Amino acid sequence: MLKISKKSKIKPRRLKLTLMALPFVIFIFLFCYVPLMGWALAFFDYRPGLAFSRLKFVGFKYFELLGYYGDDILNALVNTLGLSGLSMLTSLIPPLFAILLTEVRCTRLKKGIQTMITLPHFVSWIIVSALCFSLFSTNGMVNQLLHSLGYAGKPVNVLGNADTAWTFMTALDIWKEVGWNSIVYLAAIAGIDEELHDAARVDGASRFQRICHITVPGLTPTFIVLLLLKVGNLLSVGFEKYIVFNNSLMASRLEVLDVYTYRIGIGTQDYSFAIAVSILKSVVSIILLFAVNSLARRTRGESII
Repeated sequence: MLKISKKSKIKPRRLKLTLMALPFVIFIFLFCYVPLMGWALAFFDYRPGLAFSRLKFVGFKYFELLGYYGDDILNALVNTLGLSGLSMLTSLIPPLFAILLTEVRCTRLKKGIQTMITLPHFVSWIIVSALCFSLFSTNGMVNQLLHSLGYAGKPVNVLGNADTAWTFMTALDIWKEVGWNSIVYLAAIAGIDEELHDAARVDGASRFQRICHITVPGLTPTFIVLLLLKVGNLLSVGFEKYIVFNNSLMASRLEVLDVYTYRIGIGTQDYSFAIAVSILKSVVSIILLFAVNSLARRTRGESII
């Protein structure tokens, strides 16, 4: 009787997994790497409608303009780093929520909470901005309710207050994404060996002690990987959520690099300069990713690269 080796069993399985991942690899290649060929336009004086062969080569002209428009770029960079920093500070909320949700014993209640907290992720930012306008504008429901209760004599213009713009957008981001971001932590908690909890119960460990000494260490590798990925996207805080809430009163605090690139590229049709700004953002993001990855490797011996 012929014996099938373990290697011959593993190869078909690897082939199936590779074929399953292939469509996603192709998707990423087409939409993330093929557009990088457009970076070449940063070295040419691009004019829409002209063939690439007829474009004038200008070298690093548009990269030199980065210094000329340094104040505007610096303001966009400060806004981007500020909002990203607040997002990094709130990155502990999804794992904390996942831990608390796991400790809920009632299955129906647990599923209901998870559904309600995840649902905002699927609501577009256009709808969110319309809801916020109905709630927080000067004539919105919140101001009318506070006025009727006697807590506010003058309407509070939350959507036009530049001093609270970062806090307001961070709070919206938490409300919208905390449920979705907690899914990966829920999966990590489900992967923790239940025998560890059983052994801790036998030794008399309380629920809080099991969370501190079993659940949290089990989530740490996942948290580090997601944190490294977040650092790599430190300068990519999103576009649509800031463009829909952008107005003349909050523009100075909500114009991040993506919005600035859009305003320069689409608003003024200076496509080459906008591409140069995007290249700068990508280069800085790569440097930050490798720096934090190296720091994680040295301190914890774990990294993603």
